[in-house]
Amino acid sequence: MSEMADRYHALNAEVFPWFLPQWQRVLSLFDQNRLPHALLLNGAPGIGKARLAESIAGYVMCHQPVDSKACGHCRSCELLASSGHPDLYYLQPDEARKAIKVDQVRELTEFMQNTAQQGGYRVVVLEPAEAMNISAANALLKTLEEPGKDTLLILITHQLGQVLPTIKSRCQRLDCAIPSSEQSVPWLMAQLSIEEAEASRLLSVVHGAPLTGLAFKSSGQQALRADLLSSLRDMLRGRKTPIEAAEQFVKTDVEIVLSLVLGVLSDVARMKATDELECIRNGDMEKMIKGVAKNTTPDKIFILMDAIQEELLGLKRRHNPNKQLLLERIFLDWLSLIQP
Repeated sequence: MSEMADRYHALNAEVFPWFLPQWQRVLSLFDQNRLPHALLLNGAPGIGKARLAESIAGYVMCHQPVDSKACGHCRSCELLASSGHPDLYYLQPDEARKAIKVDQVRELTEFMQNTAQQGGYRVVVLEPAEAMNISAANALLKTLEEPGKDTLLILITHQLGQVLPTIKSRCQRLDCAIPSSEQSVPWLMAQLSIEEAEASRLLSVVHGAPLTGLAFKSSGQQALRADLLSSLRDMLRGRKTPIEAAEQFVKTDVEIVLSLVLGVLSDVARMKATDELECIRNGDMEKMIKGVAKNTTPDKIFILMDAIQEELLGLKRRHNPNKQLLLERIFLDWLSLIQP
């Protein structure tokens, strides 16, 4: 639970506007004493599901909620704000992109068997649910079947298809869609103090995920994207080899690099199919995308897209490939798109 202080700092914060329907549904169930013992928050990464889980935890653990949110002043809220609530348990992999292990779930089970120290709900937030290996998921089943009174498990998943059916069947699913531009653009403008056009472009690049857009801008990923797109263009022009490009990005987050390349390929596929500029997300690379689309075939595009998706899936399943070779292979295939 090393990230408790980072994550549970504002459990009475406002719910993101795009999650108001889900929030109202949870509040209605809670007020009617029909809240299930387990919720499964399902949706794309980067849209704020963790914040929604935090808000739900804060509300159900609050001793005197007011106006559909935690009061922020009771003993439980004070403990939550100080990141020291004894009845809150946050479970994630010990290392990024690693599995949630069975021993971690057994520790969770011990927590669930204890009596709530503050006399209210005990809440567990597990993220991401798809990171549980088979043993861990099976160990969690008993807890899901017999969770005890006033207990809430909130599982967060970014890839519903990778969560075991036995886990899904014991949770009430709360689907979280990517927000509309009417909701996300003003929010991102306010967060980053940027104009509407820039917010729209940024959201287009990150496939509409507002928190991903926020991180993209503030963590240097925007610079990474600019470097990658420049390298993709340089390879096509013969100014850089795939091996040189791989060396340039081997020390970066390879998953981000592959996702960016996949985004460009998606634009190439759209351009090939429709020849309409309005359909592409990377509008600042219009000339390159049009050129590749004109000089390649649909088969080549989709074969490379499939290969990248396979590599991304392997990374999410915690495979540890040789990054240099992986990038060399992808960049060679990128170059071969326009070669006979």
